[in-house]
Amino acid sequence: MTDPHLHEPVPDASVPRLDLGAALDDEVGEASSTDEEPDAASPPDEAPVAPGDTPAGEEPEEAEGRHRSFWRELPFLILIALVIAVIIKTFVIQAFWIPSSSMENTLEINDRVLVNKLAYDFGDIARGDVIVFDDPRGVQERESVVESIVRNLAESVGLSTPKSEFIKRVIGLPGDTIEIRDSTVHVNGQPLSEDYLHPRTNMPDFGPETVPAGQYFVMGDNRNSSQDSRFFGPIDGDAIVGKAFVVLWPPSRWTGL
Repeated sequence: MTDPHLHEPVPDASVPRLDLGAALDDEVGEASSTDEEPDAASPPDEAPVAPGDTPAGEEPEEAEGRHRSFWRELPFLILIALVIAVIIKTFVIQAFWIPSSSMENTLEINDRVLVNKLAYDFGDIARGDVIVFDDPRGVQERESVVESIVRNLAESVGLSTPKSEFIKRVIGLPGDTIEIRDSTVHVNGQPLSEDYLHPRTNMPDFGPETVPAGQYFVMGDNRNSSQDSRFFGPIDGDAIVGKAFVVLWPPSRWTGL
């Protein structure tokens, strides 16, 4: 009888045996370790800096120096803002404080209005415009440099009114003939409709007077209490500072003019 074990191949000891199960386990282990292990070169997440704390990497002296720098620059920033305000007031828009009752009830004492200084560079003066103009009497007060600076700053925000400027309404244009009869203004012989007048207006007779070329006849809306062209005559067009176009303060009286 033939022995069955005599025909089985004898394993060669020189050839290593491949264990597939162990190889698969090794590959899975390597992949897991690659995904889960943190990168030693990457820094840990930075903790959030609480308000008032010094940021990481910044010394307390650096933060304190930055705050000192801001307070040193603040007066300079305020000065720049004031200079800009004065420039705007001088060339573009001026806040004008109403000091008297001459324009009641259109404008009341302590109202603030904005005056457009460029209005007549791009348009014509019209009857009914409320304008600001230089004092036609030529009254000038001498002041020091400090007083001039303080005045300009106060005028630029409407805290004071230039003593050399008036605010009135245009009634007569160049070439118009102005006359007051029976407490009514007549322009070129026609009665002028004036619904803006103070309720108890009583005007003495005046004129007739013809407005010269290049000049304007102005009057306050409160004719009983207004120094205007009835007293100092028509004003030169060159003396007009600008057109008042809105009541800015108080908010309850905010309206266009």
